[in-house]
Amino acid sequence: MQVVYTHCAGLDVHKKTVVACRNRPKGSKKIEQEVKTFGTSTPDLVELVEWLKEWECSNVAMESTGDYWKPIYNMMEEIFEVLLTNAQHVKHVPGRKTDVKDAEWLTDLLRHGLLRGSFIPPKAQRDLRDLTRYQTKVVQERARQVNRVQKLLEGANIKLASVASDIFGVSGRAMLEELIGGQTDPAVMAELAKGRLRKKMKELQKALTGRVEKHHRFMLAQLLSHIDYLDEKLRVLDQQIEQHLEKMGEPPLLRDEEVEDVTEWLIKQALAWPLDQPLPGLLAAALLTTIPGVDWKIAIIIVAELGADMSYFPSAKHAAAWSGLAPGNHQSGGKHYSGKTKPGNQALKSILSQAAWAASRTKDTYLSAQYQQLVRRRGKKRAIVAVAHSIIISAYHMLSRHEVYRDLGHNYFDERKKAAVVTHLTRRLRKLGYSVQLEPLVETA
Repeated sequence: MQVVYTHCAGLDVHKKTVVACRNRPKGSKKIEQEVKTFGTSTPDLVELVEWLKEWECSNVAMESTGDYWKPIYNMMEEIFEVLLTNAQHVKHVPGRKTDVKDAEWLTDLLRHGLLRGSFIPPKAQRDLRDLTRYQTKVVQERARQVNRVQKLLEGANIKLASVASDIFGVSGRAMLEELIGGQTDPAVMAELAKGRLRKKMKELQKALTGRVEKHHRFMLAQLLSHIDYLDEKLRVLDQQIEQHLEKMGEPPLLRDEEVEDVTEWLIKQALAWPLDQPLPGLLAAALLTTIPGVDWKIAIIIVAELGADMSYFPSAKHAAAWSGLAPGNHQSGGKHYSGKTKPGNQALKSILSQAAWAASRTKDTYLSAQYQQLVRRRGKKRAIVAVAHSIIISAYHMLSRHEVYRDLGHNYFDERKKAAVVTHLTRRLRKLGYSVQLEPLVETA
């Protein structure tokens, strides 16, 4: 086979050790190869880098083993051409397996150009990704605490959630504070209701009549304190995320103080951005908010995971496959088997599915029509995956072309097969005993 890289190395990465194999040409046909084991602390990795430099290695390959590859990649990304590979793609032939053989096998594959690297985003995007993933965990923790409050209230015979849609709104929070303070009169607590909730005074008094004991008040105070702490943490994270978002690409022009709708202003900036330059993170997020079901927070997470520069992906299908939303391809003997999607980027897949659920409930949009078209025969979960797939395909083209989302319309599927829809509905009416005569509507000026 043709040799692509003459001076290269392969690394078998573990938690505490890295087995490195380096090689270089020796004479006209021979290859000199050496294997050595290093630790994973920073001084050990510096020694590894110097060891690879001794043989003038230009390319290094390693498997994406958990998070253990990250410290090594951080040390080497500015020195070598580092190739991070999927472990499934470089499985050794069955037989004897050792760390040394794994390192030698990676080196041999890299030397002949048989490895395909994984997508590693730029450092600014990796930093933003860390923040958004942590923010997601904090949001999930807050939701768990809210559920614990609801469980505690049920145990104290307080049915506030049955009357108020949000027990952590202004009215609900004031009532909870009164409960903590020892208030037992439901009429007094019901008077704290504001807005439309005041129309439900009788229901509120019944819901606030319970058996609240001392330990209920103590636990409720602790839970509310924890929720306030998480809310403050989320506010700080929002500020940090906005600052890191500005680091992804060149910053947009400074906006005039008279600008009222900042998102609309950012979208105009994105439309005017040169096509040969990737969009800055803020402008990319603003464009994505034009997709039904995608709000500002979801758009930021999409930018953090997918990025704003679509040149990393050869096509929209590659981006969908990387996110884990492309249908699987399993064919053998002329038969097609399960088309289960691959794992992909779980954080991106999750947030796109969340956006798909929101889009499925919008009115008069293509995405909601697509969901209704599929849910009847494929089920809710498969329909949501299909809608999420459509969202990432749209996002890829929007970020590539610097365009806003253009909706195909809620009647897209009916118009595409108009004759078949008319025939089907006419046949159903005739089966119900009706005589059907169709005449096209005449448009009036």
